[in-house]
Amino acid sequence: RDVAGVADQIQKLYELFLKTDATQVEINPFAVTDKGTGHVVCVDAKVNFDDNAAFRQKELFAQEDESTVDPRELAATKVGLNYVGMDGNIGCLVNGAGLAMATMDIIKLYGGSPANFLDVGGGANRDQVTEAFRIIQSDPQVKAILVNIFG
Repeated sequence: RDVAGVADQIQKLYELFLKTDATQVEINPFAVTDKGTGHVVCVDAKVNFDDNAAFRQKELFAQEDESTVDPRELAATKVGLNYVGMDGNIGCLVNGAGLAMATMDIIKLYGGSPANFLDVGGGANRDQVTEAFRIIQSDPQVKAILVNIFG
């Protein structure tokens, strides 16, 4: 087996991880070619990048296929909000990721189901909050909105 080849591929993957501000580099499968050459290759990969590094990784982020992203998530990102859609029917508008997680836990504890994770952050302005409500209301599953703002 090509131990040096494997070590080389792993080193290159690590360098890629650091150079691109990746949060995940998953290889599956990592394969050895036919017995004659025995080269080690990464056949398929999933790579995710840190959204907070977009200013450093402009070329990478410019390649994103927006047609594969939830339009609500895109709308939120464009105004500086964090949004993740879910399957429930209670919209959540909160300020802070920790408060969002606690709010979703409380909803579940009382038998509800969160429709989203929408964090407006600590310094949201009127336009951002207005867009947050518009995003939540664009989900036909949402029957109620829980606003939990601390501070």
